[in-house]
Amino acid sequence: MPATEQRVLTGNQFMNGDTACAEGALAAGCLYFGGYPITPSTEVAERLARRLPAVGGAYVQMEDELGSITSVIGAAWGGVRSMTATSGPGFSLMMEAIGLAAMTETPCVIVNVMRGGPSTGLPTLVAQADVMQARWGSHGDIQAIALAPSSCQEMFDLTVRAFNLADRFRHPVIILADEAIGHLTERVVIPAAKDIVRTPRRMQPIPIPVAYEPFRAPDSTLVPLMPAPGKGIGAHVTSLTHDERGYPATDAPAHDRLVRRLYDKIALHTDEIIDVEEVGLEDAEIAVVTFGSTSRTAKRAVSMAREAGIRAGILRLITLWPFPEEQVRAVSQRVNAIVVAELNLGQVRREVERVSAAPVLGAHHAGGALMPPEIIFQSIKEAARHGQGNGRRSASDRPLTAV
Repeated sequence: MPATEQRVLTGNQFMNGDTACAEGALAAGCLYFGGYPITPSTEVAERLARRLPAVGGAYVQMEDELGSITSVIGAAWGGVRSMTATSGPGFSLMMEAIGLAAMTETPCVIVNVMRGGPSTGLPTLVAQADVMQARWGSHGDIQAIALAPSSCQEMFDLTVRAFNLADRFRHPVIILADEAIGHLTERVVIPAAKDIVRTPRRMQPIPIPVAYEPFRAPDSTLVPLMPAPGKGIGAHVTSLTHDERGYPATDAPAHDRLVRRLYDKIALHTDEIIDVEEVGLEDAEIAVVTFGSTSRTAKRAVSMAREAGIRAGILRLITLWPFPEEQVRAVSQRVNAIVVAELNLGQVRREVERVSAAPVLGAHHAGGALMPPEIIFQSIKEAARHGQGNGRRSASDRPLTAV
């Protein structure tokens, strides 16, 4: 086992979510972090500033967030797994370069520990209002991959998964955490290095073909092979629309061909990316769709509903983008109504409304504190009244079960 892997922590640890994210990056083989301090993600940088040199990696504090993400892109093309971490204002500043990473098909990980916004907002307090920015913040028809952890354990696990997805699809991957999870402290179980699954980059074999085209996908994955740095392979990398050789091709057919491939290499493989958790939906008449820290208080709200005789369950979105359309649609066909609980004013709710076959209500707060379960419970009760007339399921159909 390489010495770098021996210095990765293992076993039961007690740490906050940001620290767990940093350790997940190390377990995934991250060797470069470029970042700029910003609450509430700074602990990710602090941890990696100490730990990366010990495992043969490098930590660089850049002059700002744009420098951070562009250095991460450069490190990825240098052959190492690379990451940055930020929060709302810094995430906004990174948008242009996240688009650059998508256009150049650069695998990298961006951690956004969400806080109250807009602008400086609430630097130290929780919110979940960067969901739409993660999908649409960068201009152009590109897809997004964003994962939403709801525990310190998932901050570790989903960081590992984010690196694997980034290399699998040659695409930037966003970990869309929130302050409550970043600063929560709880047990994290770190597997032995041999049990950490790493999806390797698919590299261009040596020797290279005479007519080498670094941006031509060799198969139905639509993902080109990554040229290995320092192996005598030349690749032209540009933010401009480019042909399969990597050189600018500023005409409509070339642009349509390129952007469709960039879009489809994610859209056609959503079954590999999308992950959700169902809790108590087997007999539910009301489904609560939620994510991140709000899913933790939603569990209490669902228990309150069942104590009041309302069958409620939870569909927790672990993958926010690509949006789990099929999973939401399937649940909506089994229940009388859906409640979307989130610390924003309706960003995920609008996506649920787009695909749901059942009425959709929202439990919303702009942020600043965890959403009390009473707010979600009130929305569940309203949804139960709202859904009684659609003829799907009566509250007396079957005995009530606990969640």
